[in-house]
Amino acid sequence: MIRIDLKNNKVSLEEKDSVQEFNLDSPEAFDLISQAWLRCGWDTKYVYSFTWLGRPIIQLPEDLMRIQEVIFNIQPDVIIETGIAHGGSLIFYASLCKALNKGKVIGIEVEMRSQNKLAIENHCLSSYISIIEGSSIDPSIINQTKKCIGKNDKVLVLLDSCHTKQHVLKELEAYGPLISKGSYIVAMDGIMHQVVGAPRSQKDWEWNNPMQAAIEFVKSNSEYIIEEPAFLFNEGKIQKRITYWPSAFIKKI
Repeated sequence: MIRIDLKNNKVSLEEKDSVQEFNLDSPEAFDLISQAWLRCGWDTKYVYSFTWLGRPIIQLPEDLMRIQEVIFNIQPDVIIETGIAHGGSLIFYASLCKALNKGKVIGIEVEMRSQNKLAIENHCLSSYISIIEGSSIDPSIINQTKKCIGKNDKVLVLLDSCHTKQHVLKELEAYGPLISKGSYIVAMDGIMHQVVGAPRSQKDWEWNNPMQAAIEFVKSNSEYIIEEPAFLFNEGKIQKRITYWPSAFIKKI
């Protein structure tokens, strides 16, 4: 049980036989409150309330800020995203490409809804975006994606389609070789293992999730590591991301 005492500036964690108490201004207190906030946000569908330049974007705002930092630091020529949904993420990445005056975005979607496709195609940033329709693990779709990448292009890949361990593992095996040294392939939404028992969750999410796929992938592929990107600026006490993407950033070394 987590108790928050704003009057006395304390946060406590009560377990079976122990109580740990932290000052409200400590990283430990922030972490406890954040974990509760993440769970509450999951239950209330908090991330289903944002748009980016007119398109719904179903992502945690901090994750967007952090991936923006990664994109600015890496300066990719190609950003590949599996899973498009409403297209807000594609528009977000395209806006960064425009701001950086560099890069393009490739979106892969197995079931592209006509209204979403039309909205993306009619968006002012559509010239930065290509859409490939089909399963992200279909060999023909993988080959089609490869043809969009130049020999010397710096590539970043974001996996946000089907989040089962098996599917994400197949995506990692297919798209991992496409990323550049020093860049990342990101296995998004590993938070699934943290919300088992919550509304909209499944019992097998404890093991059947993108984070477990990422862990298994790096164990079998020595040229990749799971590595948290460094904060580009930090004058505060917090050193960890508040995220839906734990252990998600797989770096090619």
